[in-house]
Amino acid sequence: MSDRHARGRAARRAVLGEAHVDRAEAAATPFDAPFQALITEAAWGHVWASDRLTRRERSLITIALLAGLGNEDELALHIRATARTGASPADIAEALMHVAIYAGVPRANTAFRIAREALAAMETEA
Repeated sequence: MSDRHARGRAARRAVLGEAHVDRAEAAATPFDAPFQALITEAAWGHVWASDRLTRRERSLITIALLAGLGNEDELALHIRATARTGASPADIAEALMHVAIYAGVPRANTAFRIAREALAAMETEA
């Protein structure tokens, strides 16, 4: 395992949680294992493991990008990850307001719905 992969694995676990990463790793097949390695090294080992931005800042950027691009499943995952990144519900709302202006109201409307549902589920689980 490369150093970047190890850093990525640690960052991924810190942000998404042990249970999520355990499920993703257990579900990997020979078909998609190279993809899992790629995202662990590139997204998590290179981007998320960098100390140039805080995890809270990265979380908000990621939420805004996922919302703006319409990546609903990943958006819900990263909304739930805010429990570990330090981004508050008010932070999330501000990021989604930017989405409304820069990516469009329909994308922001969907993202607000997803965020409300994810935040409500997080409250219920707490």
